[in-house]
Amino acid sequence: MTIMGLDFSQVNLDEIVTATIDTLKMLGFSALFTFIIGLPIGIILYLSAKSSSWLVKAFYRIISIVVNILRSVPFVILLVAIIPFTRLIVGTSLGVLGTIPPLVISAAPFFARLVETTLREVDRGVIEAAQAMGASLPQIISKVLLREAFPGLLASMTMTAVALVSYTAMSGMVGGGGLGSLAINYGYYRYESEVMILAVIIMVILVQLLQMAGDKLVLHFTRK
Repeated sequence: MTIMGLDFSQVNLDEIVTATIDTLKMLGFSALFTFIIGLPIGIILYLSAKSSSWLVKAFYRIISIVVNILRSVPFVILLVAIIPFTRLIVGTSLGVLGTIPPLVISAAPFFARLVETTLREVDRGVIEAAQAMGASLPQIISKVLLREAFPGLLASMTMTAVALVSYTAMSGMVGGGGLGSLAINYGYYRYESEVMILAVIIMVILVQLLQMAGDKLVLHFTRK
């Protein structure tokens, strides 16, 4: 099939399917660990920022600086910089497995900041009411903060997942695998634009599906 001078009949669909599955694996596992790590960090940032203790405030500044540093480093540079750490953790710095640690290290601070910002939007009166009723800190976190902020947290998860899609594409520059690697290897090195275009189209569709699903969930759980 030829479209606008591009011959898609020569594209190896098996490679496209394999690369798509690899991208979904990277996205799924990295998103899971990002949410698991980023959520408690975001809660800690929120709670420590409001403390009146100078020791807790100092702890907040330290955590905040670390989060800001990790957020500031471009993903491609981070990907290369932590190769020894990645090999130590998963035994390789290549392929799907070797891409997950840098994806998590890059995305978890981003998600943590989103969590902190979302929790700040919770009505202070609701929290004070729970405190007046004798609720403990774990109860306030689980039954007040997280419940009230749940739609916002879903929106934050959606934003993070969309960002991770672009990160998986960048990982292809250093042998990360997936659609990004396929687009670079064929589109850049071999000048096979058809493969690159298909990879881009699939990633655009993936982002759209993630955004649509996230928006529907937010709308469903938002209180009218």
